[in-house]
Amino acid sequence: MVKCLWNQEIASQLPLGVEELVYRSNLLGTDRSVCNWGGGNTSMKTVETDFRGRDVEVMWVKGSGSDLATMKAANFTGLRMKDIRPLIEKDEMNDEDMVAYLSHCMIDSNHPRASIETLLHAFLPFKHVDHTHPDAIISLCCADNGKEIAEDIYGNRFVWVPYVRPGFTLSKMIAEGVKNNPDAELVLMEKHGLVTWGETSQEAYEKTIAIINETEIYIQERIQEDKIFGGQKYSSLTDKDRRSILARVMPVVRGAVSDHKKMILSYDDSNDVLQFVNSEKAMKLSQVGAACPDHLVHTKRMPLYIDWDPQNGDIDSLIEKIIEGVKDFKEEYKAYFDRNKHSGDQMFEAAPRVILIPGLGMINSGKSLAMANVSGALYHRAIAVMKGSTSLGDFVSLTENESYNVEYWPLELYKLTLAPPEVEFSRKIVFITGGAGGIGSETARRLVSEGAHVVLADLNLEGAEKVAAHINNTFGAGRAIAVKMEVTSEAQVKAAFNHSTLTYGGVDIIVNNAGLATSSPFDETTLEEWNLNMNVLGTGYFLVAREAFSLMKKQGIGGNMVFVGSKNSLYAGKNVTAYSSAKALETHLARCIAAEGGEFGIRVNSVLPDAVLQGSAIWGSKWREERAEAYGIEPDQLEDHYRKRTSLLVNIYPKDIAESIAFFASSKAEKTTGAMITVDGGVPAAFTR
Repeated sequence: MVKCLWNQEIASQLPLGVEELVYRSNLLGTDRSVCNWGGGNTSMKTVETDFRGRDVEVMWVKGSGSDLATMKAANFTGLRMKDIRPLIEKDEMNDEDMVAYLSHCMIDSNHPRASIETLLHAFLPFKHVDHTHPDAIISLCCADNGKEIAEDIYGNRFVWVPYVRPGFTLSKMIAEGVKNNPDAELVLMEKHGLVTWGETSQEAYEKTIAIINETEIYIQERIQEDKIFGGQKYSSLTDKDRRSILARVMPVVRGAVSDHKKMILSYDDSNDVLQFVNSEKAMKLSQVGAACPDHLVHTKRMPLYIDWDPQNGDIDSLIEKIIEGVKDFKEEYKAYFDRNKHSGDQMFEAAPRVILIPGLGMINSGKSLAMANVSGALYHRAIAVMKGSTSLGDFVSLTENESYNVEYWPLELYKLTLAPPEVEFSRKIVFITGGAGGIGSETARRLVSEGAHVVLADLNLEGAEKVAAHINNTFGAGRAIAVKMEVTSEAQVKAAFNHSTLTYGGVDIIVNNAGLATSSPFDETTLEEWNLNMNVLGTGYFLVAREAFSLMKKQGIGGNMVFVGSKNSLYAGKNVTAYSSAKALETHLARCIAAEGGEFGIRVNSVLPDAVLQGSAIWGSKWREERAEAYGIEPDQLEDHYRKRTSLLVNIYPKDIAESIAFFASSKAEKTTGAMITVDGGVPAAFTR
């Protein structure tokens, strides 16, 4: 049952007008079983004062590209009703003319473009109108016997409208249907959704909830749990086994679905997903088509279903099925495009957005984690709809051509243009060791600012979590995660990369940055000190790079490694034998990996900083005192000492290193590998030669 969320105490304090529409819209969008992400629209008709002081009847309607759950007043568009009403006298109007006409009806040219379904709201003679996509209603509207069932539920209180793509024709059909039925309280749009109305915001909202729940009760009374989707064919694997297999499979999926552009992945093994993918009828039902036109842009017409027996447990055969399945899906999608395309249409990426695997769950893809999650959220809604429809009759969907005409509909494609443009590191997954420190955190912020998703691996989990929280608050949820990792532990390194894979699908860039430093005269350097440097700076870099190399090969879409070495990689500093030797090892290790990685499109380069004191845990340790002692100065004189020894008379900061890392990781250096950049202000003793 859908809960009524209306709070009269809150509503009574809202100013009359658009703010009450915002409140109602947010309530409707909050529950995704009521309205899909990005879908649905709401309106209210009111009187506003125009720029000349005249009272003007205005309809406020959702602007294109916004989401009911989060939209604010600025996301609504105001249109003059006296200009819109005459349109109902027309016999027909194409989309282009409709959009152009409505642009002249706006009371403010700075408002967003009005919803595709603006005329649906304008042609109905009610002050408040809501169009939503409730699971229960779409279950009814996607059942082959839906109209007959609706008569059983609502009697004569509804208007049934056959499927027509949104626009002038559908809006006029709805208006005429309501006009011809004085008892009408709702409109059911076949294979689409619900329209309700009221004289107040509260009345409209509560009517929507009441209508949904009438249908929900009817459906629930007819559901037989043991027969849902034909009953269960397979059993789910254990939580541990699912994650273990997914960690192996998701890099393969990511490589397969990343054609010209990389995709970010997410996975979902919630109960409703597992119930569906494990069922007898999952394969057949999943190929019927989308449950709602709003799904198509994000889920495509249908998902890829992998016919695999989880009880057999053959992971190699699963990987083969995925590779072959994605290949076949792409070929069929191209054929679908060719069969239905119009002049000028440009095909989207052909790979699936939703992959269903018995025993494991659902893998989703998108240009970002947020969009992969949208695909997943919409398929949750599709599962709920199929559950309801098959409890009433047979699940039906749009025809192939109807689906194509929604997926490649210019008015739907316009919404996609409202998204921020993609930038250098969009669709890239970056794994940064020492992510809580000065260089690591600055690099994370630098790359995320240009679209990256980052994994912050550090022994200091609390520090990494703070950096991740700041990034997510600034750039959006899910853009960064923190994981505790000791670089010298093979098990922890593997676990951290598995975590990255399960979160985002794989990895594109690693920044090998974790470090420490010790200082001792050579003859006082203990084996313990030597081993410590070699373990962290040598073995640690090796383990991280090896795991990343293996993962990048599985993906098959190239990769990029940036090692943070040191000026001491080239310069034999005083009293730092262990540290300098390990740093020299790092840069040569990078060159060795570069030599092997070229054939796989894996680039490896090194950035060599010097004396980055700001934000560094190393310089906050006894290393500062040790280096000051080596130079015969006081610790607080170090920064000035380092500045004066550079040719440029400058200090080096984390942001300077982050810029060089960003360069090596970017397309600007796409033909560079095995190289080094020294970022030290110009220390002559460290010049490469």
